[in-house]
Parts: sequence; C-alpha cells; structure tokens
Amino acid sequence: MAAPRISFEFFPPKTLDASFRLWETTRMLAPLRPDFVSVTYGAGGTTRQLTHEAVTTIGREFGLNVAAHLTCVDASRAETLAIADSYARAGVREIVALRGDPPKGQGRFSARADGFAHSLELISALKENGQFTLRVGAYPERHPEAGDDDADIAWLKRKFEAGADSAITQFFFEAETFLRFRDKAEKAGIDAAKILPGIIPIENWEGIRRFAQATGAAVPAWMDEAFTKAARDGHEQLLATAICTELCDALMEEGVPALHFYTLNRAHMTRDVCYALGVTPQVALQKVA
Repeated sequence: MAAPRISFEFFPPKTLDASFRLWETTRMLAPLRPDFVSVTYGAGGTTRQLTHEAVTTIGREFGLNVAAHLTCVDASRAETLAIADSYARAGVREIVALRGDPPKGQGRFSARADGFAHSLELISALKENGQFTLRVGAYPERHPEAGDDDADIAWLKRKFEAGADSAITQFFFEAETFLRFRDKAEKAGIDAAKILPGIIPIENWEGIRRFAQATGAAVPAWMDEAFTKAARDGHEQLLATAICTELCDALMEEGVPALHFYTLNRAHMTRDVCYALGVTPQVALQKVA
C-alpha cells in the first residue's frame, strides 16, 4: 500500500512561547513534504493579523504551500476580499474558505449587513477572483446547526458548485464515520477524491474529548474506557499513537489517498504516525541564515 499524501493544520501563536512551538512544529514536519499546510483563523476574526503573519512566514522560511483560513465573521465583503488580495500579493495561492465561528458570547453566527452571509457567498466571490485554490469545511457527523442527516451533504455539494476545489472534514474517531459520509457524498454526485479526512492525533485525551463534545463529534465508549485504563498504566501516548495509526490505515485500505492532520501545533505524534504510514522525511526545507 502506497504512502498517503498528507497535509497539516497549524494555528497562529498568541505568545512568544507559542511562536517557538509553532516554529519547532513546522521545522519537524516540513521535511515530510506535505501537499499544503493550513493556518486557522480565530473565532470572530480574533487572529486575523496573526494568521496573516504565520501564513507568510511559514511560506517564506520553509518553502511550504500554505493555505490561509478566511471567514465571513466581523468583516465587510470589501474587507474580506482585501485580505484575500493581500494573501495573493504575498504569494499565497490557497485559501480555506469558511463561514467561521461567532465571537465569544454570541450563540449563533450573525452576518453583517455589508458582509458575506455564509460560506457559499465567500466561495463564489473568491472563485470569481480567480487567484486561489479553494478548500472548504465538511462535516462527517451532523453539524450542530444542520436540520437533518442529509443537510451537510447537500450544503457540501453547493460549496463545490460554488467553486470549491476540495473539502477538509471535521475530525472523527472511527473510520466508518468518514466512509459512510464519503459514500453518501458520492451518491449525491460529489467527487469523493476531493474530500480529505481530518485526523486529530490525541496528545491529551481529556482536552480532545471536550473539544469533540463541543463540536458534535461522537466519542466512542470504547475509546473513553481505553484512555482511562491507559492513563492508569502510564501508556496514554502509546495508545494514542496506535489508535491514530490504525485509523489512518483503515482509511487507506478503503482507498482514501490523502490525510489532513490537525497538529494543534505539536509535531511529535503527527510525525510518528506519518512515519508509521510510510511517509518519510526528505531534504529539510528550512532556509539557512
């Protein structure tokens, strides 16, 4: 079985310590030659400038293909497209176009009168702009705002019709979750090869479990029990690496060619899983001063 194509997600640092951790994470993972790396955008646009700085620095210093997250939150259409233009001028050619999460304290997304109402409008405008490869979000388990189990598939199809080139899913814990979603997408006329499964290496189970509950990802009972026992025996990292590797193996055996890792700006487990999947380091990409 051939090694998969890979990509990574980072988030922009807010402190000096976090900046060093992102730098070290990128330095360790860059030699694996990902198809692209993405940099997230904080809720309510709170990391807008930090995201721009992280995107441009990673691209310049490591020679990686960087995809910048861009959302519809708390900005006019003109402001949002100006941000996109600034990325294009910096040599960025990929954008992850999302509606975005509302600012803290706001229960639901509320579009500005002069802003994009939802991700479809943003995707269409960026497609018309013609400067970017466009990636979008997808939900293998029901989005908290979806009306029924078919709504996420229908919305994803509209994203592709609006101009999306590929989609990255929310993370999940069992291969069947993604495979069922992929099959439904194919039946709806979506090219399943354009859907990248989002994989989250579990560095801290309690934190990831809370994150999953907040985003609507189902937490399997067997996994909760396994991590409880592993914590007692001091084998959490060993278990986490094995679970993540087995999940990726199961997807690859079903013909999934590419995997997108949510690194949480921590490199070791992502790197170890990639090694186990046959993804080997190539020439280091960091520039020499």
